[in-house]
Amino acid sequence: MKLVVSEKFKSSTAEISSFIENFPQGQLFGKGTRNQIRIFSLQEKDINIKSFKVPNAVNKIVYRFLRKSKAERSFEYAHRLLLKGIGTPYPIAYAEEKSGIIFRRSYYISEHMTCDLTFRELVHQPDFPDHEKILRAFTRFSFMLHEKEVEFLDHSPGNTLIKKKGEGYLFSLVDLNRMNFRSLDFDTRMKNLSRLTPKKEMIVIIANEYAKLFKKPEAEVFEKLWFYTTDFQARFQRKKILKKKLKFWKKN
Repeated sequence: MKLVVSEKFKSSTAEISSFIENFPQGQLFGKGTRNQIRIFSLQEKDINIKSFKVPNAVNKIVYRFLRKSKAERSFEYAHRLLLKGIGTPYPIAYAEEKSGIIFRRSYYISEHMTCDLTFRELVHQPDFPDHEKILRAFTRFSFMLHEKEVEFLDHSPGNTLIKKKGEGYLFSLVDLNRMNFRSLDFDTRMKNLSRLTPKKEMIVIIANEYAKLFKKPEAEVFEKLWFYTTDFQARFQRKKILKKKLKFWKKN
């Protein structure tokens, strides 16, 4: 097994390796079906280990020779985010299991971070305390990502942890394995925000706040963001219907 550990945690390499070897003994966190997260204690801190599912036959070769694993990308991207001053749980290590020409499984290890809410609560609880204040702060955080040339491809409701601090809020990204680091034009920025919510009243507020920061007419920002949001929702619904049909056909 290949194991790469951050300098800060080098002295705990043997313990981290033991956690991975005994992964099922950790405390299960969340209800992941494809990937699984378990909690362990290291240096008097909670850490989490994310076990990515075994890839399909094609990706077993791709991840072995042609592309970095999800775990390695998560580890690398977390370091890059922290260097840019962007919140994310501290990256501790990553591990990969390989056998001959076959890639089997990978693990990403990071400090475990608690939060008060994720963006999902804002979507499903319109009466959540400070709802609009948090939404505007989140929009400013998203704008900051774009300005720092971070395209978080999984910028969706469950992947930003939100924690109240004093009168403000702190934001941290999780599920990091899909990112681009590049200059983002207006369309790319709006498309990047399109997976967050289907609710028009929330899009109105996001567009209002983003327009002030980007120095662009609010109507133009709203029109473009709403276009990409409705397009994403339509494609999402089509995929859901297709999956249901495939499931029905397999049963019958």
